[in-house]
Amino acid sequence: MKAAWYDRVGPAAEVLQVGDLPAPECGPGEVLVRVATSGVNPSDVKSRAGLRRGMPFPRVIPHSDGGGVIEAVGEGVPASRVGERVWLWNSAWQRPFGTCAQYVALPAAQAVPLPAGTDFLAAACLGIPAMTAHRCLFADGPLTGRTVLVMGGAGAVGHYAVQLARWGGARVIATVSGPDKAAHAAAGGAEVVINYRTEDVAAAVLDATGGAGVDHVVDVEFGGNLPVTSKVIKASGVIAAYGSFAVPEPVVPAAALLLNDVTIRLVLVYRLTPAARAQAIADLTAALEQGALDHAIAAVRPLAEVAGAHQDVESGRLIGNVVVTLD
Repeated sequence: MKAAWYDRVGPAAEVLQVGDLPAPECGPGEVLVRVATSGVNPSDVKSRAGLRRGMPFPRVIPHSDGGGVIEAVGEGVPASRVGERVWLWNSAWQRPFGTCAQYVALPAAQAVPLPAGTDFLAAACLGIPAMTAHRCLFADGPLTGRTVLVMGGAGAVGHYAVQLARWGGARVIATVSGPDKAAHAAAGGAEVVINYRTEDVAAAVLDATGGAGVDHVVDVEFGGNLPVTSKVIKASGVIAAYGSFAVPEPVVPAAALLLNDVTIRLVLVYRLTPAARAQAIADLTAALEQGALDHAIAAVRPLAEVAGAHQDVESGRLIGNVVVTLD
């Protein structure tokens, strides 16, 4: 099979290789998927660059997310799943072989049936971005009638968070860094969009809510945004964050947040419990079947250009997801 891999960490153009590898076989409880699309996420890029750790395995086929068709099943998996269109999650999490190959074998539960109206480009965006957004939003109960602030509402996770919050019955406020991203967040359903480069975000949020603040925050940068989010979160509100890279060890105003009974939830999508994962899959399936989600695809590259796909993500200039095609 054709695949991309690396056997040392470093710059994409230097360490990513494309060539032929033996196709995997599915073991008991597994499915073999012919991969159509492979999603490139920031975590994939950081792992390849060596920013998190060294080589976890002698050879790594990258990328956790993808979409494709089940071609074979292992012992214990119903044969009726052969031919099923699926989206994939955690393919490369603590595993050496991810989705950036024509075939991947993985536990059957990690291949989720794809609704008929959803294409394979969208399938490559669901595992990390959409499930992260879902967990940040719904881990602490329904959102009906609540006000949600999405920090970074034009990002891959943020765009899904805006849409899923609206789908869940919330009013959405989003922050962005420029006019193109503002339009993107508004198109996703943000009622109020704030440019954090030119506006006082806390003042703008309080103005938009009549001084009341917000019930829920989805935050791309927990530490860096605490001076804002701690000012605008309501009593008994939730700050759910999936990153804190600019300020990895923030000073938390614990006393003030405690007095307001604020919940701080830190989300790593790879470690969702089975129950949380099941809830995310069920809700995403429902939203997809209802046509409630738009999938922002910023770049699509063939397998031969996988290094360029990694560089697209690293640049930070694109609005939307980056996908590698295998077929």
